[in-house]
Amino acid sequence: MPKILFAEDTADLNRVVTAMLVHEGYEVDSALDGEAASEYAKNNEYDAIVLDIMMPKKDGLTVLTEIRDRQDPTPVMMLTAKAEVDDRVKGLDMGANDYLSKPFAMKELLARLRAMIRTDNAAPRIKELSYCDLKLDSEDFSMTATNSVRLSPKEFELMRELIAADGEGLDSATISERLWKDGEEGGPESVFLYISYLRAKLDSISSNVTIEGESGGHYTLVNKGTGSSQ
Repeated sequence: MPKILFAEDTADLNRVVTAMLVHEGYEVDSALDGEAASEYAKNNEYDAIVLDIMMPKKDGLTVLTEIRDRQDPTPVMMLTAKAEVDDRVKGLDMGANDYLSKPFAMKELLARLRAMIRTDNAAPRIKELSYCDLKLDSEDFSMTATNSVRLSPKEFELMRELIAADGEGLDSATISERLWKDGEEGGPESVFLYISYLRAKLDSISSNVTIEGESGGHYTLVNKGTGSSQ
């Protein structure tokens, strides 16, 4: 039975969603504030976590930061009444896997939870991947060449997909489908944003590897020393 943490400070909404999730076969811990959500996440293992952004005591982004600082890779969906792109991008950059704006349809929440859990369960459990002079470590989300840098969960997933493509590369649509599933955030702009983050971090660790490709197109790992994708 999948286990969910659902954190929402509006008591009526919390009660209704929790009851719906239980009816659908989930085991649910519910929290009415960020402090309680943080304690639940610290002391339990979940298949997915749903966090409202605007909560008392601790906001959802603070709780998300605490989760990721523990190198906890549990998929996290953020709930927000705000629709601004900047808010969604900020949460994704901090390690959220998906976003859902309120008010939302219960069917959409369920579909996105299933997609997050399915993706997480299907992800490779190999501790370390390598490509040319790069090493990618799933224990601490680090990427190492001459130096080392920590990746956000979304950056880590993207780099893992590019390495797994074994020099063939991936187009923007495939990346969006694999990393965001049904999330509206996963368009070409979001994909290119995370490609840009990775390019900057590859430079920061003095790697011989770079990512070739333009916004909305095909992205390939290339060894700058040889000009080869192998």
